[in-house]
Amino acid sequence: MRTLIVFYSLEGNTAFAAEKIAGILGAELLRLEPEKEYPHSGMKKFLWGGKSAVMGEEPSLKPYVFKGEDWDRVIIGFPVWAGTVAPPIRTFVKAHGGELAGRSVAVFACQSGSGAEKAFKKLAALLGRESFEAELVLIDPKAKSSASNEEKLAAFCRKLS
Repeated sequence: MRTLIVFYSLEGNTAFAAEKIAGILGAELLRLEPEKEYPHSGMKKFLWGGKSAVMGEEPSLKPYVFKGEDWDRVIIGFPVWAGTVAPPIRTFVKAHGGELAGRSVAVFACQSGSGAEKAFKKLAALLGRESFEAELVLIDPKAKSSASNEEKLAAFCRKLS
């Protein structure tokens, strides 16, 4: 099954998880990058990122190539911001949601606190889906390596194998 992992990562946690999943599943990666980068630290990171997420903003992205018909499965990965998907994912879904219809879609989220389950529901609604093939929630997988994250990641990949 041809699998693509589409992801956005601000601090490297989502990229870390995407690369691990790609290695296990033999998937390809598509990293989304906003034209205007979000702050990486301090209060600006939380204020700008949080406002952008809560307001449902759809930032312009740097050019990328995506053709839904090229993939049997798409895995979407993102950091949780204010209980929802990071805005670059919203931009991608708005642009390509129709291309994802009829395809297998799985999701994973990286967070420091909580909100991933709520974010998955919001993403499912954006895509017009009831559920996903598989869901994975990781707590800071790059910054705070743990046996729990490794077990969850392995189970997610087994479900998709």
